[in-house]
Amino acid sequence: MKITILGAGNVATALATRWQAAGHAVTIGVRDPASEKSQKAQAALPDIPFESMELAVAHSEVVVLATPPDAVLALKALLDRAADKTIIDTTNAVRVRPEPYPTAYHFIKAETKAQQVVKCFNSTGFENMANPVYLGEGIDMFCAGDGQEAKTVARQLALDAGFSTCWDFGGGDKVELLEKFALSWINLAIMQGFGRDLAFKVVRRS
Repeated sequence: MKITILGAGNVATALATRWQAAGHAVTIGVRDPASEKSQKAQAALPDIPFESMELAVAHSEVVVLATPPDAVLALKALLDRAADKTIIDTTNAVRVRPEPYPTAYHFIKAETKAQQVVKCFNSTGFENMANPVYLGEGIDMFCAGDGQEAKTVARQLALDAGFSTCWDFGGGDKVELLEKFALSWINLAIMQGFGRDLAFKVVRRS
């Protein structure tokens, strides 16, 4: 797949590395590829191209939002032009949110023409995205949203990144619940001090 990741932080770096290793064509979309911040990020990803957000999105099939959740407010026109693509929202509206919407997912659904939108890759730390294997087995990922095609893409990308499976949390009405699930990881790993080498896996008796 041709994947554009908007943002160049820890989540973007981890996912870009995993997906490129799996054979996907990954591009990082940033506001200014020549900025000091972008060049520093590019040094950590020397084999992955950095382009302007507009150019990167135009050449992609999948757009991954890996920015602060309120940054989506300034990306309305860009995401509207990406309405024919799969959009994956990895953000969590914990400290800030795209007012008046509770999550970036809800903003995208309400303010753009995009239909294939899914919340995914938000429920664990970036370290677990960079290496999702614990005791020889992949941990679990989770997704939510109303776009079934987008969910199919997200599930495949989760497997390609090394996760064991990607559980369907439900439709768009479960997106806020999935963000609260992410807050549960944050609570255990950071607030309660158990450390970031901690992950969730669903276990079934049969």
